[in-house]
Amino acid sequence: MSKFSSRKSNNNSNHKFRWYQGIYEKFPLIIKDAKRISSELGLDRHRDEFGLYAGSSSCPGGLPDYVLDAIVRANKARVLPLRIIEDEIREIVKDVYGDEYDAAVTNTNEAGLRVSLEILTAPPTMRKGDAYRGRLITPYGEDYEYFGAYGRPFPPKYKNINIDRTVTAGELGVEGKSLNNLDALFVPYAGARYEVHGIKQNTVSLLTTVDVEKTAERVRQVAERHAELVTGLGAIGYNTPGWGHGDKDKNGTPRVLKLFGDISMEFDVPYILDCASGLPFIGVDPRDIDADIMVWSMDKAGRAPTCGLVIGKEDVMVPVRKGLGYGGQRWGEVSSHSKALFSMADPGRDTLIGLHAYLKMLKNDPDKIKRPVDQFHKILIDEFSSFEPSRFREKMLFTKSYSMGGSELNYAHTWDGEGFGIPLFSIEDLFANTNPICLAQEAMGIVPTTMYSGNIFLSPGLGTLDENAELNEEFARIGIRALVKSMEIVCKHAGLDD
Repeated sequence: MSKFSSRKSNNNSNHKFRWYQGIYEKFPLIIKDAKRISSELGLDRHRDEFGLYAGSSSCPGGLPDYVLDAIVRANKARVLPLRIIEDEIREIVKDVYGDEYDAAVTNTNEAGLRVSLEILTAPPTMRKGDAYRGRLITPYGEDYEYFGAYGRPFPPKYKNINIDRTVTAGELGVEGKSLNNLDALFVPYAGARYEVHGIKQNTVSLLTTVDVEKTAERVRQVAERHAELVTGLGAIGYNTPGWGHGDKDKNGTPRVLKLFGDISMEFDVPYILDCASGLPFIGVDPRDIDADIMVWSMDKAGRAPTCGLVIGKEDVMVPVRKGLGYGGQRWGEVSSHSKALFSMADPGRDTLIGLHAYLKMLKNDPDKIKRPVDQFHKILIDEFSSFEPSRFREKMLFTKSYSMGGSELNYAHTWDGEGFGIPLFSIEDLFANTNPICLAQEAMGIVPTTMYSGNIFLSPGLGTLDENAELNEEFARIGIRALVKSMEIVCKHAGLDD
């Protein structure tokens, strides 16, 4: 008997796929209710002026004045070699993490990830004879395609999970995302649940119950089984329960990420973390988890122009910087801004200037970055305190994360016990515009949050920060209230009323 066979919603459906189909058929009613409530909340006056998540490069938040002013000043200089700015960024990074770390800037987070993986984990191609194969270990968590799409999935049963999601553009675009002679070894998290949900149904990773020790042991066993071929370990570098990282040490570092670092050291392979929707300096520290490389998208949680920031151990960064053309060959100096193999990753002058200004603020006055996160999280807790159906309130997890520049709301535990919980939607729903909670927010005139697999990501920055990067509490509160109402509307039409 299915574990869901005893579950039933108020619409008399006890099969999830029919229940989700029923929700899909009620989309017009959901949108109609959302438009009505939008008027009641007074959102008509602020339509399309703000949103609840600034962590998407497709709709980034505005740049604060201290970043914009720096860019304007730089444009008035007659001569400003880019290697000078880059070296100043390196100095900021070394001031924080120590002289044994180094940095490089790329035009996007994906570029930084691609360069790091190709240089450090893919087998060499410029030698005689057949190239050997390499295998990159990647935990099967959330956003698994960020690493998994760079290799051929192994075991083959994971072929399907690299078909949709963000892989599609890479596989069909100008450049195929997968690297030559590289395999991706998927390792499920112990204690996690992998269930099928959504309108565009696919497997969602529910990671709030991850067993850290057993997961590390699984990864170690896979590494031992493929020891002759393992060339790297890649993981997502966030620090919230929805990513399987809720179990932390006394310093707030996810324990599973520390154990992954131990395994990579044991097998002498690079440990690379994708921290796209995160922040350096006040986030997960590479020294605490023994990471070789960490890559951030600085226009998401950060308020810099679109770019990727690669930080890693100095010896590992040498080939990465050379591959990017920053190795000094052009000028005969320790640094250069060149056009080497990855000229496609050049961030450009204004981006470097803006990033430099933001990193200086992050280093010298971190409270300016943290304060809006604190205020935003307090409003989030306050507005959800009256959420209906009331039986779901205590099953929601609210996690404030400076590392991610905002808050994570995870509602996967609303599925614990009898009956259906708040509908879970896959990331395919997000891309296909079939997530009704997002559709309801759009109907209200709010740029919707990013949500999938029971995780809702919220942060200040998309119209909710002023030019001085201070929180506009009115916009933040009315936006979060709109999210509450959007979820309540969907619950009502899903038959989940109290």
